[in-house]
Amino acid sequence: MEMVVLRELERRGIGPRTWRRLARTVGEVIYGATIYDMVRDLRKGRARLEHLFILAVFGDLLGVPIIPPYYTLRLLPYVVPVLETWKRHMLRERDLTDLSELIEGVG
Repeated sequence: MEMVVLRELERRGIGPRTWRRLARTVGEVIYGATIYDMVRDLRKGRARLEHLFILAVFGDLLGVPIIPPYYTLRLLPYVVPVLETWKRHMLRERDLTDLSELIEGVG
């Protein structure tokens, strides 16, 4: 009986590939409805902490010397991949809409 049903579904164009695609779509909808906001907020928080760390260690690139250069040079190989985007982020102009997320109850 099961084989007959499976053959009929395949004849109508509903095969294993369609079921996989449907399951993936349902999974993405559930992910978006449940934990997407938490994951996005965690990624934003991680990026902010990373930018703060790089500012503390490599602040002298922006004119804010905090740590002696010896320790900075030892950490340089680990930070080189994100250095350009960090500088762009730190030197970007900001307006009130960028700061609205820092005010409680707004946004």
